[in-house]
Amino acid sequence: MTPAKYFTPAEKEAIVDAIREAEKNTSGEIRVHIENHAKKATLDRAAQVFADLKMHKTALRNGVLVYVALEDHKLAILGDAGINAKVPAGFWDNITARLAGHFKEGHACQGLCEAILAIGEQLKAYFPYQQNDINELPDDISFGSDK
Repeated sequence: MTPAKYFTPAEKEAIVDAIREAEKNTSGEIRVHIENHAKKATLDRAAQVFADLKMHKTALRNGVLVYVALEDHKLAILGDAGINAKVPAGFWDNITARLAGHFKEGHACQGLCEAILAIGEQLKAYFPYQQNDINELPDDISFGSDK
């Protein structure tokens, strides 16, 4: 199954809505990338996707990627330098573990939405919304090929 077909249209909409909701109160940016296989070590692949999506181009370096390799059962949350300098140690690990639990229970959409909102709360604490804030990155889900 192609990664884009894994989620129903309503689930995709819920994930995008969670991104928009999470970004309402922060200048931070959140992206979700879903593919079947990591093609290399999970964090290395997440870093490659982070670069491919040009997430390092935000003004405050406060982008966060939620990376999912469906068939490999791999997850990673990768923050840019600006946010990683501010969040507490183990923050991404905690959210990743909760997300993995949702995937194991068959609640992938719910898990992604909860993870996105938790990331948004952390971003809001360190990078609150500014009046002149612009949405620097698309809110849509990025899907890898099914190859």
